[in-house]
Amino acid sequence: MIDLVLVVVMAITALVSFKGFNDPYFLRKYDFHVGSIRAGEQIRMFSSGFLHADLQHLLLNMLTLYFFGPLVVAYLGSVGFLLVYFCSLVAGSLLTLYLHRNEYSYRALGASGAIMGVVFSAVLLQPDARVNFIIPAWIFGLAYMLFSIYGMRARRDNIGHTAHFGGAVGGYLVTLIRMPELLQTELWLVLLLLAPIVLLFVLYKMGKL
Repeated sequence: MIDLVLVVVMAITALVSFKGFNDPYFLRKYDFHVGSIRAGEQIRMFSSGFLHADLQHLLLNMLTLYFFGPLVVAYLGSVGFLLVYFCSLVAGSLLTLYLHRNEYSYRALGASGAIMGVVFSAVLLQPDARVNFIIPAWIFGLAYMLFSIYGMRARRDNIGHTAHFGGAVGGYLVTLIRMPELLQTELWLVLLLLAPIVLLFVLYKMGKL
């Protein structure tokens, strides 16, 4: 049975998103916009995680949360899930703001950062879980991190790869803080998922992003 906290998060996200679908002013007022955030509207770093571009965008994120969220709740409890979700949301926004801080017109929206944090938490907690009943979760997680780095470098689509990556890092760190025993029981996985994080910052220092 799906946890009540998970249902509430999904319901609030859906309601706010539908408001944005029907009210362009509302959408523009609360989406992630670098210029507005740097002018003092920090609420956008949080509120943008409840808005989506269209119904397909919303459904994809909520479906992913539906599949991975219960696993995180099962291991970390409702409070732990909320910590992972919202810390990942903020981590995605912070990394996006940092890397795009001089692009004042940059805009983004969506719960993808928070969702990726939940996905990476689930990967750490149960690496052998199957994605689409085929791919082991740890392979999916590693591949997605590398794909996000590629997307951040290429900038050939409208996907917020930076928020995805930041959210994944947030979920990774919060889960390890909540369950430090993973550093012993799943050390190989902890180090494996750390590799793309290190790669990202090396590329950034080299000016490759």
